[in-house]
Amino acid sequence: MVGFGIWGRFKAKNQDDFLVAGRRLGGLLYTGTMSAVVLGGASTIGGVGLGYTAGLSGMWLVFSIGLGIILLSLLFAPKIQKLEIYTVSQMLELRYGKGSRLVSGAIMTAYGLMISTTSTVAYATIFHALFDLDRFWSVIIGGGIVITYSMLGGMWSITLTDFVQFLIQTVGIFLIMLPLVLQRAGGLGELFSVLPPEQTSPVGIGWQAILGYILIYTLGLLIGQDIWQRVFTARTPAVARWGGLSAGVYCLLYAVAGALIGMAALRIVPGIAVPDDVFVAVVDASMSPVVAGFVLAAALAAMMSTASGSLLAASTVCRQDIVEPLLAKRQIVPVAQSAEGTGGADAAAAAGTTRTIARSLVRETGDEVRDSRIYLIGLGIVTLALALIMPSVVEALTVAYNLLVAGLFVPILGGLVFRRGTIVGVMAGMILGSVTTVVIMITVDIYANEAIYFGLLASLLGYLVGSLVSKPTSPEIMAAWRERLSR
Repeated sequence: MVGFGIWGRFKAKNQDDFLVAGRRLGGLLYTGTMSAVVLGGASTIGGVGLGYTAGLSGMWLVFSIGLGIILLSLLFAPKIQKLEIYTVSQMLELRYGKGSRLVSGAIMTAYGLMISTTSTVAYATIFHALFDLDRFWSVIIGGGIVITYSMLGGMWSITLTDFVQFLIQTVGIFLIMLPLVLQRAGGLGELFSVLPPEQTSPVGIGWQAILGYILIYTLGLLIGQDIWQRVFTARTPAVARWGGLSAGVYCLLYAVAGALIGMAALRIVPGIAVPDDVFVAVVDASMSPVVAGFVLAAALAAMMSTASGSLLAASTVCRQDIVEPLLAKRQIVPVAQSAEGTGGADAAAAAGTTRTIARSLVRETGDEVRDSRIYLIGLGIVTLALALIMPSVVEALTVAYNLLVAGLFVPILGGLVFRRGTIVGVMAGMILGSVTTVVIMITVDIYANEAIYFGLLASLLGYLVGSLVSKPTSPEIMAAWRERLSR
C-alpha cells in the first residue's frame, strides 16, 4: 500500500490531483474506489457481527449503505459532478450564499473523523490478532501506514490503493471466506434448516430497526463528504451515474455475504460475547494459516480504504471550509474597513488592495499540496487518539451518521430540490437538527432511533420555517447556481 502511495505521489502535481484525482477517473477505477471507501470496518467486522447476533437481517446496515450509493448515483451524482468543487460545504455556499460554511464544515469534519476512527478501531483488531500486539501498538502501526500512503499522493494514492484493496477484499470475502465458512457450517441448506426462523428471516430484526438503518445510513450516504469527494473524481456525469450504480450493487451483495458468514459462525464458533470478535474467530477456526492470512488481508483492505478516504475528506473540509476562510476573513476585514469614509480613487485603491491581499493569501500559504499533506497528517493523529478511546466500531459509526444526517441532510437535499430554501433556513436546520440529536444520544442512548427521528424532524422544521420567513436567495446567487448545473 505504501508503494502505491509513492506511485500516487508522482501523479499528484496540483490541488486538483491531490484532492479529487484530477477529476478524470474512468468507470472501472471509479467503481472500485467508491466501493472500497464505503465498505470499511463496520461493513466487514460489524456486518459479520450483526449476522452472528441477528441472522440474515443483520445485512441491513450494509444493505442500507448500498441503497444510499444507488440513490445518490441515479438521482444526484451527475448534477454534483458538474459543480467542480471540493466539499459539500462549498455546495451550500454556492446554492445559498455565504454563512453556512463554518457550521457545515465543522459537522462534516466531525463525521469524517468518526468514520476514519471506525475503520482504525477495526483494523487494529486485525493487527492484534495477527501479531498479538496490544491495542496501542495495533492502532499506531496500522494508522501509520494509512496516514503515510494517504499523505504521499492524496486522492491519487488513495484511488490506486483503493482499487487494489477492492480486488483483495472481493477475492478474500466472496471467493474464499464465504464458500469456506458455509462449507464448514454444513452448507447453505443445512444452515437455513437448523437455525431458528428469526435468524433466517430477512426482516428478523424488525421494521423499526430496518427503518433506523435506512434513515441513518441510506440518507447519510447521500450527503457524506467522503462520498461526494469520490463523485468529484469522475471524468463525466455518466461515469458518476453508472460507476456509482455498480458500486451500490456490489455493496448489496457484500451485505448478504457478511450476514451469511455471521450466521455460519454461529455453528462454527458459538458463544462469542463480543460481536466484533466474530470475524477473526471464525477465520481462525475454519481456515489454514495461509488462507486465513489472505482473508485477514481482505478485511484490512476494506478497513484501510475507508480510513484513508474519510481522513482525506476530513482534512479537505477542515482546511477548505474552516481554517482558511477564517484566516482570510481576519486578513481582509481590516483593509475593507480602512476604505470606509474614502471616496473615488481612494476607495478603488483600497478595494484593489483588498483583492491583492486576498490573492496573496494563496501565495503565502506556499505549496497547496504540501499544505494539504500537513492538514492530513494533523487530523490523522487526531484519528489515532480517538481510536484508542473508542470502544466499538458500530458505536462510532452511529455517532458519525446521526450527526451527519440530522445536521446536514435536509439543507443539502433542500438545496438540490427546493428553490425557496435560504441561508436562514440552512442555519436553523443545521443547528436544531444537530443539537436535538446530540441531546437525545446523551440523555437516552447512542443507539436510540429517537435521536435520528427527532433530529431530522427538528432540522426539517427549522429549514422550512427559516426559509419561508426570510428573504428568498438573491437572483444573482441562483443564476450562478443554475449556470454551474448547466455545464
